Amino acid sequence: MAPAPTEAARAETPGPGGVFILSALLVAALVLGGALAPEAMGRAFGAIQGWIMDRFGWFYMLSVAVFVGFVLYLALSRHGQVKLGPTHSEPDFSYGSWFAMLFSAGMGIGLVFFGVAEPVTHFTAPPEGTGGSVEAARAAMRITFFHWGLHAWAIYAVVGLALAYFSFRHGLPLSIRSAFHPLIGERIHGPIGQAIDIFAVLGTIFGVATSLGLGVLQINAGLAHLTGLPEALSTQLVLIAVITGLATVSVVLGLDAGIRRLSELNMVLAVALLLFVAAVGPTSFLLKAVVQNTGAYIEDIVGRTFLLYAYEPNHWIADWTLFYWAWWISWSPFVGMFIARISRGRTIREFVLGVLFVPTGFTLVWMTVFGNTAIWLQLSGTTNLVSETVASSIPLALFTFLEQFPLSGVSATLATLLVVTFFVTSADSAALVIDSITSGDQAETPVWRRVFWALLSGAVAAVLLFAGGLKSLQTATIASALPFTVVMLLMCYGLLKALRLEGLRATRPAAPVAGAGGSWQRQLHTILHHPSEAEVRGFLAEVAEPALEAVRAELAARGVEAVLDREGDRLRLRAGPGTPAEFRYGIRARGYALPSFAYFETRPLVARPGRYFRAEVFLREGGQDYDVMGLGREALITDVLARYESHLDYHAAAERAA
Repeated sequence: MAPAPTEAARAETPGPGGVFILSALLVAALVLGGALAPEAMGRAFGAIQGWIMDRFGWFYMLSVAVFVGFVLYLALSRHGQVKLGPTHSEPDFSYGSWFAMLFSAGMGIGLVFFGVAEPVTHFTAPPEGTGGSVEAARAAMRITFFHWGLHAWAIYAVVGLALAYFSFRHGLPLSIRSAFHPLIGERIHGPIGQAIDIFAVLGTIFGVATSLGLGVLQINAGLAHLTGLPEALSTQLVLIAVITGLATVSVVLGLDAGIRRLSELNMVLAVALLLFVAAVGPTSFLLKAVVQNTGAYIEDIVGRTFLLYAYEPNHWIADWTLFYWAWWISWSPFVGMFIARISRGRTIREFVLGVLFVPTGFTLVWMTVFGNTAIWLQLSGTTNLVSETVASSIPLALFTFLEQFPLSGVSATLATLLVVTFFVTSADSAALVIDSITSGDQAETPVWRRVFWALLSGAVAAVLLFAGGLKSLQTATIASALPFTVVMLLMCYGLLKALRLEGLRATRPAAPVAGAGGSWQRQLHTILHHPSEAEVRGFLAEVAEPALEAVRAELAARGVEAVLDREGDRLRLRAGPGTPAEFRYGIRARGYALPSFAYFETRPLVARPGRYFRAEVFLREGGQDYDVMGLGREALITDVLARYESHLDYHAAAERAA
């Protein structure tokens, strides 16, 4: 595991309360500005956003292309086999639960909101050519696929992968700042790291609050369509209160009992609505369209990745593609951290392929069923009502679309329920993520803090909806994507640097076999025995500490400054402390769930024990995932010296390369 912060780092760390309090105060200040002067704030941030899109559109396009290439490279390279956690760890969730949660948090609500509206908009007003034609229909689906496909999920994958790697494999906090450890070292525990986390909190809470406020408009439209409930501000405020209350209940229940089950319900409802529309709509046409749309998407993906209309200036690219890229980036701290939280134990290859291709596949099918069916209604001469509704009221478009088919009351009810559950999932996931960011190095936080963030998200949405400041804050959130794009590029560099270092360290001399020097019966005992915490602590005190102290004394005698730190259940030897080439060799006690095959060994002693412990080695680069429990003093010293020699060889090679 990664070494703990030094005393100096601890001294400058403001603690979890600092990020929590500063984030809450900044949220209050920005909400107050959006409520008191929504038009002025909207104009200011609108001007900033327009300037960014005009001057830095190329930077967005190029950066997103880098993100796609980067995560695919990691999946296909030798780094793909690296676990997001200890080498022997297993995933916390099944594939079904994993896919449901990452999809619900990442894009579920967007598909419901834009599934009909975006394809129809591109069909009636394409960036090139004549609207309403067959060619416009083809182009509309290619564009929609591009906006909701691999690029969006690659953005989320970059953040999620970096956070999961540094947190679960290197023992750093599950927070945005941890991804910068290879670049700024232990300063992530100080003011720099705190500033990074506060920035992530603001982006998350405002992204969720604005989406919650805008989505309530769709829920209100659906209820008005079904029951005649008035589309009024008072109704929308009540809806925000109800959704926030449901999200709070889910947060209190926790990740497994609340969010996981709600996400699985989302998927069931989404699949049910999808199959219903496919069955009552032009089924044969849709089956052909999904195949053709996928082929067109694959054919166009490289060209569209770099398309900026440089030779024929067109504001469409800023209004759509660049807007989407900025929106996905502004959401990436939230979605990326949530995906990281649920992905412990998966390999990098498994993570990338799962995050990129499974949600993308479902998204493409969804957009085909809803988008192509809406376009078919107009091309076949059935009705133009859907496109007219899209032009006048996007929140109402889905319900007008469903009205064209049998059992529209049932399908509209299902769609409204789906929108509500998606919003609840986004709100409770965001509360969990924000609480994780503001917790500092705390592994467990009180429930009231998660409840606080869930309630605050709802309150922000309600205040801004009441004051008319939602649009201005959404614009501000999009504008914030530019600096975070730079942050994400640095995250890519830091992650690649850490993985390359891990690759170099993987060529280390093999760790000595526990029990070396004893009989084969002793070695077999070491393999099958699963030590208790007390046994590992005893090993640290009686064998490991004297061995490391002997190495420290010998280094000091040879003129090399060395320090032996003792911190609870960990020991750490440092040679050349404070220098760029500082060597660290640490051993810590770490507990794991006892594997089921080990029950036969311990059942006579304890009824189904839950945990066993290892004495794991960690270096400056992080955990090494091997256990030295059971080694003798000389064998342990041999391992330390082998690591030290490898460390010196590595830095000598790096100096020669420089």
